[in-house]
Amino acid sequence: MRFTHGIWENREHTKVYDAVETVSVTSPSPNKLRALCATRHIKHLELETVAPGIISCSATHFRGGLKTSNEPRYELFPDGEQVSRKGAENVTASHDDEAKTSTLPGGSGFEAVLDRNPSHFRVKFQSDGASDQPRQTLTSLGYQGVQYVVAPNSAPMPTPLDATTEVSDTYYRAAPKPGSRPHMVVSLDLQVGELVYGLGERFGPLTKNGQSLDIWNEDAGTISLHTYKNIPFYMTNRGYGVFFDHSDIVSLEVQTERLAKVQASVQGEQIRWFVIHGPTPKEILRRYADLTGHSSLPPAWTFGLYLSTSFLTDYSEATVNSQIDGMLQRNIPLSVLHFDCFWMRGLTWTSFVFDPEHFPDPKNFLGRLHERGIKVCVWINPYIAQESEVFEEAMEKGYLIKRVDGSTWQGDNWQAGMAVVDFTNPDALQWYQDHLKTLLDLGVDTFKTDFGERIPWENVKYHNGMDPRAGHNYYAQLYNRAVYDAIVSRRGASEAALFARAATAGGQRLPVHWGGDCESTWPGMSQSLRGGLSLGLSGFGFWSHDIAGFITEGIEDDSAPDAHIYKRWVQFGLLSSHSRLHGSHSYRVPWLVDDEACDVLGRFSRLKNSLMPYIFAQAIKAMMVEFPEDRTCHSLDEQYMLGESLLVAPIFNNDGVCEYYLPKGTWTGLIDGKQRVGPGWVTETFDNLHLPVLVRQGHAILVGTEEKPNYDWAAELTKVVIGAVDDKSSIEVPVPSASEFGEFAGTVKVSDGKVEVTGDVKKTPELLKLEEGSHL
Repeated sequence: MRFTHGIWENREHTKVYDAVETVSVTSPSPNKLRALCATRHIKHLELETVAPGIISCSATHFRGGLKTSNEPRYELFPDGEQVSRKGAENVTASHDDEAKTSTLPGGSGFEAVLDRNPSHFRVKFQSDGASDQPRQTLTSLGYQGVQYVVAPNSAPMPTPLDATTEVSDTYYRAAPKPGSRPHMVVSLDLQVGELVYGLGERFGPLTKNGQSLDIWNEDAGTISLHTYKNIPFYMTNRGYGVFFDHSDIVSLEVQTERLAKVQASVQGEQIRWFVIHGPTPKEILRRYADLTGHSSLPPAWTFGLYLSTSFLTDYSEATVNSQIDGMLQRNIPLSVLHFDCFWMRGLTWTSFVFDPEHFPDPKNFLGRLHERGIKVCVWINPYIAQESEVFEEAMEKGYLIKRVDGSTWQGDNWQAGMAVVDFTNPDALQWYQDHLKTLLDLGVDTFKTDFGERIPWENVKYHNGMDPRAGHNYYAQLYNRAVYDAIVSRRGASEAALFARAATAGGQRLPVHWGGDCESTWPGMSQSLRGGLSLGLSGFGFWSHDIAGFITEGIEDDSAPDAHIYKRWVQFGLLSSHSRLHGSHSYRVPWLVDDEACDVLGRFSRLKNSLMPYIFAQAIKAMMVEFPEDRTCHSLDEQYMLGESLLVAPIFNNDGVCEYYLPKGTWTGLIDGKQRVGPGWVTETFDNLHLPVLVRQGHAILVGTEEKPNYDWAAELTKVVIGAVDDKSSIEVPVPSASEFGEFAGTVKVSDGKVEVTGDVKKTPELLKLEEGSHL
């Protein structure tokens, strides 16, 4: 939200008060600084080291109402003993009276320095420089760095229901425009050449410089600045990240109001944020995960191909069986069958009941699918339609979000008379989970948790009093957690996974997430990739998208997607962490496209299964994460690293031409065996069975069998594909265990052209024949 008009003027009806002087500094505890920063208004600034490399910050105007705030709060350091905060308690702030500074060590070569000189407010966040160089400033709060602002609201900020929060301080200034509200603002300095990443799954440019962004979940497709997964966290190429500890809307101006700053504003009397030191992108993301939670590991079968019945199509047991038969007849491995809307009766969503007309015996039907080695995922949402079999019960028992007058909130935006489950009500939560457990007992394996963004926030109230605006984004966490925990209760953590659309900070603990409603176009495919890269730089490890696009040209057209787009998107989709064929009005089976589409889908489904020994321990990454020293990689958003060892460059045109960038080193084609040398740009042309999938120099890829993703990787390795190495190189690759979830069975070590196997890894004849440059 912008509050000014250039340097000299504020926005109309807006009052801005800057922190300009540090009046006093105290240390309530050794690892904390509290500063009284004055302007006309008094602001309290607190800095606290909470873990090595992480400093917590807050700026407060009026403190009186903070203890009664009903803003839902993110769970911080949720992994408990798994995350080390050791060292933070040993930090002691120091004060230099001569220089008039106070310094708070942050651990790991990181510190915050507060300037106490009169009329010279500044906080520098610094890191170690080279041994003979002074400490480097990562970012800082200086002139106009901390502000209290009274300004008119900006959507989606309505006039609060509690009229007592209106600002009407007339003792020393004119009253603001009616409807104006208090905001707290921080503006963090950017350096020349500094690039900003993250802020959730965003489909525009990978670098966020020059963008105005509201952290506010919306169901708006992939073609705009709106998104389903807004995460109040960004990182930069200067070695640090910033997390804003607010579930409420955070409005960001990234070099759009002040061209050398990231400005963040929240409505209210306090703003909270963490500065997270790296210095590398990997270390920033690791520490951010320490703070908000590490990704859970999905079960191996989720990495295989999902086939969806698509969104608004009609289907039955016969239709589903014919599609499964068609895939198997064409040697296309299938892991999961996803039932979209019409497994339930139309317009009863969500009823939790299989449509008895089309699925008369669901338990035995699902059992037969399991006998064929296929898992089952079903579509749900948090809405209860008025026509649902369970609507009356949910309404009568108070399980649904209410209006402020106590009546049940209902709307027609999506389906007639829909209401929304109130997951802050423990009884409603249990009721919803009990319905899911019934489906799990019936044979369902997992759920696609659709929606979670269209959640009412005006003139409504929650059971636990949660602020509905601040709870708008947080609702996705409540919803996904409810479903995830229901699966864990029946299947155990090693079998728990979602296919979720909406998310907020901490959502990475509840995988998997997919990219929402994308267009079946080349730009739509590119937007999906950028969304995945941006989400990955926001701390999420497992991600998918609608292969071939959700919306075909014409939107209502029920024809198959363009054949060129389908085949290239299949390649991209099967080289993502998770892979699902899904559309809107048409099925996405390949034989509706052409015969070659069947060949492409079969080839890349088998390729992905064979790469599971590698993929299971990896997730999609942006190029800048692996190559932060290569400035060309800082803005690449049409290629990516699938884990640390594989470079993938999807093709976005009918002609098969791919222009991609290679960082320094020799890169070996996983599919074609050809070597390319970087740094530099490469232009090549590929048929529909090929694209650049390149093994990094000095790395090795373990290859297994092709028929399914969940096999005994340690016993069924068929090959190791080695990137370029010299005679003295040694490569050691961990082999995941198929029996001990999340553990490793052993390693395969390649040294001097020989293979050494450790642990419970079978030394197959294929491994003994290892040769440099071997390929599939």
